[in-house]
Amino acid sequence: MKRRQVIRYAGASLLGTLGVLATSGKERYYAQSRGSVSIQWLGHTCFRFSGDGLRVLVNPFRTLGCTKGYRLPKVDANLVLIGSQLFDEGAAENLPGNPQILFEPGVYQVHSRQFQGIEIDHDRVGGRRFGKNVTWQWTQGGINILHLGGAAAPIGIEQQILMGRPDVLIVPVGGGPKAYNPQEALQAIQALRPKIAIPSHYRTQAADPAACDIVSIEEFLNLASGFPISRVGSDTLTLSPGNLPQNETAIRVMSYRF
Repeated sequence: MKRRQVIRYAGASLLGTLGVLATSGKERYYAQSRGSVSIQWLGHTCFRFSGDGLRVLVNPFRTLGCTKGYRLPKVDANLVLIGSQLFDEGAAENLPGNPQILFEPGVYQVHSRQFQGIEIDHDRVGGRRFGKNVTWQWTQGGINILHLGGAAAPIGIEQQILMGRPDVLIVPVGGGPKAYNPQEALQAIQALRPKIAIPSHYRTQAADPAACDIVSIEEFLNLASGFPISRVGSDTLTLSPGNLPQNETAIRVMSYRF
Protein backbone atom coordinates (compact mmCIF):
# COMPACT_ATOMS: atom_id res chain seq x y z
CA MET A 1 0.00 0.00 0.00
CA LYS A 2 1.15 3.57 -0.75
CA ARG A 3 2.05 6.09 1.93
CA ARG A 4 -0.96 7.52 3.74
CA GLN A 5 -1.76 11.24 3.56
CA VAL A 6 -1.03 13.41 6.55
CA ILE A 7 -4.46 14.81 7.45
CA ARG A 8 -6.58 12.29 9.36
CA TYR A 9 -9.49 12.27 11.74
CA ALA A 10 -9.01 8.73 13.05
CA GLY A 11 -9.00 8.88 16.81
CA ALA A 12 -10.11 12.51 16.85
CA SER A 13 -13.34 13.80 18.33
CA LEU A 14 -16.44 14.40 16.24
CA LEU A 15 -16.19 18.11 17.04
CA GLY A 16 -12.65 18.25 15.71
CA THR A 17 -13.64 16.43 12.56
CA LEU A 18 -16.55 18.77 11.95
CA GLY A 19 -14.14 21.65 12.32
CA VAL A 20 -12.00 20.26 9.51
CA LEU A 21 -15.10 19.82 7.36
CA ALA A 22 -16.31 23.35 8.07
CA THR A 23 -13.07 24.89 6.82
CA SER A 24 -13.64 23.27 3.43
CA GLY A 25 -17.28 24.33 3.15
CA LYS A 26 -16.59 27.38 1.00
CA GLU A 27 -14.34 25.38 -1.33
CA ARG A 28 -16.99 22.65 -1.62
CA TYR A 29 -19.66 25.25 -2.42
CA TYR A 30 -17.66 26.66 -5.33
CA ALA A 31 -16.70 23.15 -6.52
CA GLN A 32 -20.37 22.19 -6.70
CA SER A 33 -21.21 25.12 -8.96
CA ARG A 34 -19.49 23.70 -12.02
CA GLY A 35 -18.26 20.55 -13.74
CA SER A 36 -19.52 17.00 -14.09
CA VAL A 37 -18.48 13.49 -13.14
CA SER A 38 -18.63 10.28 -15.17
CA ILE A 39 -19.41 7.15 -13.12
CA GLN A 40 -18.43 3.78 -14.60
CA TRP A 41 -19.55 0.52 -13.00
CA LEU A 42 -16.87 -2.15 -13.23
CA GLY A 43 -18.81 -4.87 -11.39
CA HIS A 44 -19.82 -5.60 -7.79
CA THR A 45 -18.86 -2.57 -5.63
CA CYS A 46 -16.15 -1.34 -8.01
CA PHE A 47 -16.69 2.02 -9.72
CA ARG A 48 -14.45 4.55 -11.45
CA PHE A 49 -15.26 8.25 -11.15
CA SER A 50 -13.81 10.60 -13.77
CA GLY A 51 -14.01 14.38 -13.69
CA ASP A 52 -12.02 17.52 -12.87
CA GLY A 53 -8.97 15.87 -14.45
CA LEU A 54 -9.03 13.09 -11.85
CA ARG A 55 -9.86 9.37 -12.06
CA VAL A 56 -10.84 7.70 -8.77
CA LEU A 57 -11.19 3.91 -8.63
CA VAL A 58 -13.08 2.44 -5.67
CA ASN A 59 -12.97 -1.19 -4.49
CA PRO A 60 -11.14 -3.18 -7.20
CA PHE A 61 -11.72 -6.91 -6.63
CA ARG A 62 -10.41 -10.38 -7.40
CA THR A 63 -12.52 -12.66 -9.60
CA LEU A 64 -14.01 -15.40 -7.42
CA GLY A 65 -17.35 -16.19 -5.85
CA CYS A 66 -19.84 -13.43 -6.66
CA THR A 67 -17.33 -11.68 -8.95
CA LYS A 68 -16.06 -14.74 -10.82
CA GLY A 69 -17.50 -13.77 -14.20
CA TYR A 70 -16.50 -10.11 -14.16
CA ARG A 71 -13.37 -8.80 -15.84
CA LEU A 72 -10.60 -7.66 -13.52
CA PRO A 73 -11.00 -3.89 -13.09
CA LYS A 74 -7.52 -3.03 -14.29
CA VAL A 75 -8.20 0.52 -15.44
CA ASP A 76 -6.25 3.75 -15.25
CA ALA A 77 -6.72 5.78 -12.08
CA ASN A 78 -4.89 8.51 -10.21
CA LEU A 79 -6.29 7.40 -6.85
CA VAL A 80 -7.61 4.08 -5.51
CA LEU A 81 -9.93 3.96 -2.50
CA ILE A 82 -10.24 0.65 -0.65
CA GLY A 83 -13.20 -0.20 1.58
CA SER A 84 -11.86 -3.45 3.03
CA GLN A 85 -9.00 -5.88 2.52
CA LEU A 86 -10.59 -9.32 2.60
CA PHE A 87 -9.33 -11.93 0.15
CA ASP A 88 -11.82 -11.07 -2.58
CA GLU A 89 -11.77 -7.31 -1.89
CA GLY A 90 -9.26 -4.51 -1.94
CA ALA A 91 -7.29 -5.97 -4.84
CA ALA A 92 -5.13 -2.96 -5.67
CA GLU A 93 -2.14 -4.93 -6.93
CA ASN A 94 -1.13 -4.89 -10.59
CA LEU A 95 -3.14 -1.81 -11.50
CA PRO A 96 -1.75 0.19 -14.42
CA GLY A 97 0.35 3.22 -13.66
CA ASN A 98 1.26 4.15 -10.11
CA PRO A 99 -1.99 5.26 -8.41
CA GLN A 100 -2.05 6.54 -4.89
CA ILE A 101 -3.97 4.22 -2.54
CA LEU A 102 -6.03 5.06 0.55
CA PHE A 103 -7.37 2.25 2.72
CA GLU A 104 -7.80 3.51 6.29
CA PRO A 105 -10.42 5.83 7.80
CA GLY A 106 -9.41 9.46 8.04
CA VAL A 107 -9.53 12.85 6.33
CA TYR A 108 -7.00 13.18 3.52
CA GLN A 109 -5.94 15.94 1.15
CA VAL A 110 -5.16 14.40 -2.24
CA HIS A 111 -4.92 16.16 -5.61
CA SER A 112 -6.05 19.41 -3.98
CA ARG A 113 -9.30 17.97 -2.68
CA GLN A 114 -10.60 16.29 0.46
CA PHE A 115 -11.38 12.57 0.78
CA GLN A 116 -12.94 11.26 3.96
CA GLY A 117 -12.96 7.62 5.01
CA ILE A 118 -15.65 6.80 7.59
CA GLU A 119 -15.54 3.46 9.42
CA ILE A 120 -18.57 1.17 9.70
CA ASP A 121 -18.88 -2.52 10.53
CA HIS A 122 -18.47 -5.02 7.67
CA ASP A 123 -20.85 -7.47 9.37
CA ARG A 124 -23.81 -7.52 11.75
CA VAL A 125 -21.84 -8.64 14.82
CA GLY A 126 -19.84 -5.53 15.62
CA GLY A 127 -17.07 -6.29 13.11
CA ARG A 128 -16.08 -9.48 14.91
CA ARG A 129 -16.41 -11.62 11.78
CA PHE A 130 -15.27 -9.47 8.85
CA GLY A 131 -13.83 -6.43 10.58
CA LYS A 132 -14.43 -2.86 9.50
CA ASN A 133 -15.44 -1.35 6.18
CA VAL A 134 -14.39 2.15 5.13
CA THR A 135 -17.01 4.23 3.36
CA TRP A 136 -15.59 7.04 1.22
CA GLN A 137 -16.93 10.56 0.79
CA TRP A 138 -15.60 13.27 -1.54
CA THR A 139 -16.69 15.91 -4.08
CA GLN A 140 -15.76 15.58 -7.75
CA GLY A 141 -17.11 17.47 -10.74
CA GLY A 142 -19.39 19.39 -8.40
CA ILE A 143 -21.01 16.14 -7.18
CA ASN A 144 -20.90 15.05 -3.53
CA ILE A 145 -20.25 11.29 -3.63
CA LEU A 146 -20.63 8.71 -0.87
CA HIS A 147 -19.57 5.11 -1.57
CA LEU A 148 -20.73 2.78 1.20
CA GLY A 149 -18.63 -0.16 0.00
CA GLY A 150 -19.52 -3.24 2.05
CA ALA A 151 -21.41 -1.53 4.86
CA ALA A 152 -23.42 -4.05 6.88
CA ALA A 153 -24.26 -2.22 10.11
CA PRO A 154 -26.88 0.50 10.59
CA ILE A 155 -25.62 4.04 10.12
CA GLY A 156 -25.12 5.64 13.54
CA ILE A 157 -25.78 9.27 14.41
CA GLU A 158 -22.12 10.29 14.31
CA GLN A 159 -21.59 8.49 11.02
CA GLN A 160 -24.68 10.13 9.55
CA ILE A 161 -23.42 13.57 10.55
CA LEU A 162 -20.08 12.89 8.87
CA MET A 163 -21.72 11.47 5.74
CA GLY A 164 -24.17 14.34 5.34
CA ARG A 165 -26.64 14.27 2.47
CA PRO A 166 -24.84 12.94 -0.63
CA ASP A 167 -25.72 13.82 -4.19
CA VAL A 168 -24.81 10.27 -5.23
CA LEU A 169 -24.91 7.26 -2.93
CA ILE A 170 -23.38 3.91 -3.92
CA VAL A 171 -25.20 1.41 -1.71
CA PRO A 172 -24.88 -2.40 -1.43
CA VAL A 173 -28.24 -4.17 -1.71
CA GLY A 174 -27.58 -7.91 -2.19
CA GLY A 175 -27.15 -9.00 1.40
CA GLY A 176 -25.03 -11.94 2.49
CA PRO A 177 -22.95 -11.72 5.68
CA LYS A 178 -20.83 -8.75 4.54
CA ALA A 179 -23.21 -6.08 3.24
CA TYR A 180 -26.72 -4.66 3.41
CA ASN A 181 -29.65 -6.78 2.32
CA PRO A 182 -32.49 -5.05 0.43
CA GLN A 183 -34.29 -3.97 3.62
CA GLU A 184 -31.11 -2.59 5.21
CA ALA A 185 -30.17 -0.80 1.98
CA LEU A 186 -33.55 0.90 1.89
CA GLN A 187 -33.10 2.03 5.49
CA ALA A 188 -29.71 3.55 4.60
CA ILE A 189 -31.24 5.41 1.66
CA GLN A 190 -34.03 6.74 3.86
CA ALA A 191 -31.52 7.89 6.48
CA LEU A 192 -29.13 9.64 4.07
CA ARG A 193 -31.71 10.96 1.53
CA PRO A 194 -29.35 11.06 -1.47
CA LYS A 195 -30.44 12.70 -4.69
CA ILE A 196 -29.41 9.57 -6.63
CA ALA A 197 -28.87 6.08 -5.24
CA ILE A 198 -26.94 3.54 -7.33
CA PRO A 199 -27.27 -0.08 -6.15
CA SER A 200 -24.17 -2.28 -5.96
CA HIS A 201 -23.13 -5.66 -4.51
CA TYR A 202 -25.92 -7.81 -5.96
CA ARG A 203 -26.06 -11.11 -7.77
CA THR A 204 -25.55 -11.08 -11.54
CA GLN A 205 -24.60 -13.66 -14.16
CA ALA A 206 -21.01 -13.15 -13.01
CA ALA A 207 -21.69 -15.15 -9.84
CA ASP A 208 -20.33 -18.64 -9.25
CA PRO A 209 -23.58 -20.49 -8.41
CA ALA A 210 -21.79 -22.62 -5.82
CA ALA A 211 -20.01 -19.77 -4.08
CA CYS A 212 -22.19 -16.66 -4.02
CA ASP A 213 -24.67 -15.93 -1.25
CA ILE A 214 -26.17 -12.59 -2.34
CA VAL A 215 -29.52 -11.89 -4.01
CA SER A 216 -30.39 -10.25 -7.32
CA ILE A 217 -31.19 -6.58 -7.87
CA GLU A 218 -34.87 -7.41 -8.36
CA GLU A 219 -35.44 -8.09 -4.66
CA PHE A 220 -34.24 -4.59 -3.82
CA LEU A 221 -36.16 -2.93 -6.66
CA ASN A 222 -39.41 -4.61 -5.60
CA LEU A 223 -38.93 -3.24 -2.10
CA ALA A 224 -37.99 0.23 -3.36
CA SER A 225 -40.91 0.54 -5.78
CA GLY A 226 -42.01 3.79 -4.14
CA PHE A 227 -38.94 5.57 -5.52
CA PRO A 228 -38.52 6.64 -9.16
CA ILE A 229 -36.39 3.87 -10.69
CA SER A 230 -34.69 3.85 -14.08
CA ARG A 231 -32.23 1.52 -15.77
CA VAL A 232 -29.33 3.39 -17.31
CA GLY A 233 -28.74 0.79 -20.04
CA SER A 234 -25.00 1.44 -19.89
CA ASP A 235 -22.08 0.91 -17.54
CA THR A 236 -21.46 4.68 -17.48
CA LEU A 237 -23.53 7.57 -16.16
CA THR A 238 -22.51 11.24 -16.42
CA LEU A 239 -23.90 13.69 -13.89
CA SER A 240 -23.59 17.43 -13.31
CA PRO A 241 -24.99 19.51 -10.45
CA GLY A 242 -27.67 20.91 -12.75
CA ASN A 243 -29.19 17.56 -13.72
CA LEU A 244 -29.62 16.07 -10.24
CA PRO A 245 -33.10 15.43 -8.82
CA GLN A 246 -33.99 18.03 -6.22
CA ASN A 247 -37.06 16.86 -4.34
CA GLU A 248 -36.71 13.09 -3.96
CA THR A 249 -34.27 10.22 -4.28
CA ALA A 250 -34.02 8.63 -7.73
CA ILE A 251 -32.63 5.12 -8.11
CA ARG A 252 -30.41 4.47 -11.12
CA VAL A 253 -29.56 0.87 -12.04
CA MET A 254 -26.41 0.55 -14.12
CA SER A 255 -25.57 -2.21 -16.58
CA TYR A 256 -22.45 -4.33 -16.98
CA ARG A 257 -21.05 -5.12 -20.41
CA PHE A 258 -20.51 -8.88 -20.18
